[in-house]
Amino acid sequence: MNPYVEILLRSIGAFALILLVTRLLGKSQVNQLTVADFVNAIVIGAIAGSLVVELNESGYYYAFGLVAFGLMTIVAEYIGLKYRPARKLMEGEPTVIIHNGKILEDNMKKLLYNMDNLTMQLREQGVFNIADVEFAVAEPNGSLSILPKADRLAATVGDLNLQGNYQGIPSELIQDGKIIEQNLIQNSLDEEWLFRELEKQGVYAVSDVNFASLDSGGNLYVDLKKDQIDHLTDPTDKVPAQKRRKNRMDG
Repeated sequence: MNPYVEILLRSIGAFALILLVTRLLGKSQVNQLTVADFVNAIVIGAIAGSLVVELNESGYYYAFGLVAFGLMTIVAEYIGLKYRPARKLMEGEPTVIIHNGKILEDNMKKLLYNMDNLTMQLREQGVFNIADVEFAVAEPNGSLSILPKADRLAATVGDLNLQGNYQGIPSELIQDGKIIEQNLIQNSLDEEWLFRELEKQGVYAVSDVNFASLDSGGNLYVDLKKDQIDHLTDPTDKVPAQKRRKNRMDG
């Protein structure tokens, strides 16, 4: 058979198989895919690619592998649908990144998540000031869910037929305990001013600050590396450490 004709026929077969497997998996949007789904998509694509171009091997081998891998993925999805622990194991759990307006650095480290990742995802949702965020949760599919603070959910100036003040992009002044000198200069400020403003908020060492930004109204938002949080909201199914210790003592 002519190699070009064979490649064409294999391409048609690979396309049909991928379309069939994708429909069986029932995924409607790419941004809903978890990490496991993304890996599955890469493997299925690799098998389909080999089916098309590896003319020295029988196409039936690759077609069988494609169908087998697709069926295994479907079985895993079914198990996750029926058994919540299995679903949590395969898909992961949400992680709180901002809690009551405070950034949880330890949770960010667990996800290998940095401040640039956080501010980028906030901007993608139209949030340019971290001080406006009450809660932010990193979802298993990599997206960031945001709950604005209550005063940011009130009626807008447009609803009240009022003229609003200019809202510019906040300037990052401190990140990971280090002062961003260039942003201070751009705002015609110096380190002495910054130290005074930090002291007003009870902060006496820049090294204790995880993140600080200045909004267009002159308000300084400060997040410490070690936040004091009385009660931490956790959307996962994990048992709190204190309760685990209590259960062991009772046992």
